[in-house]
Amino acid sequence: MTQATYAKDISLYTLEEKFDLQTANESFLEEWSNHLPNLTNFEKLLLKRIVSNYLNLTKRRPMSEEAVKMVILSPLLDLAGFYQPPFDIETEKPIKISAKDDGMIVKGKIDVLVVQDRLWILVIESKRTRFDVMVALPQALACMLANPNAIPETYGLLVSGREFVFVKLTHQNPPTYSVSKSFSIMPPAQDLGTVLQFLKYLGQLLTS
Repeated sequence: MTQATYAKDISLYTLEEKFDLQTANESFLEEWSNHLPNLTNFEKLLLKRIVSNYLNLTKRRPMSEEAVKMVILSPLLDLAGFYQPPFDIETEKPIKISAKDDGMIVKGKIDVLVVQDRLWILVIESKRTRFDVMVALPQALACMLANPNAIPETYGLLVSGREFVFVKLTHQNPPTYSVSKSFSIMPPAQDLGTVLQFLKYLGQLLTS
């Protein structure tokens, strides 16, 4: 009998057990670090503005998912060039994957930004997760596993407003994934510039 579940309710344990998903040992951001583009003074000024906006708004209340998209994510994607050709962005992407052995099907329509069918961006509400961005990892991996295109690798970005985590999924048998460290928008780290550099480099990978 086919068992259906929804991507928003999936667990990492289920993905590993039912879809043979495995953790890779590689640290892909170390390789990327050797190719990061420099940021211009104008870009640095805009990043300071994003941080200032975030700090001001979070003094009043936790940021909703829509506020995170508007205040933080949208300006970042603009600076990374993802609103310009040759990029294309989709939202509310329908997904469906099935386990081969026991007939389990994972489906859903995810409120996610998808760039070139290769970069899946999930935004979560800081008030719901207490800033723990990793709660979005199973949902992101379910989306990435459902990618219909025959491409070797897809990428994810988990965003809570305060934290950013990059994910890499290699489509092989079995599929493997790796997760970056968490980057923070908060002082003293203020990693937003590094996040933008990785996004710009990732843009080069998506069009290569």
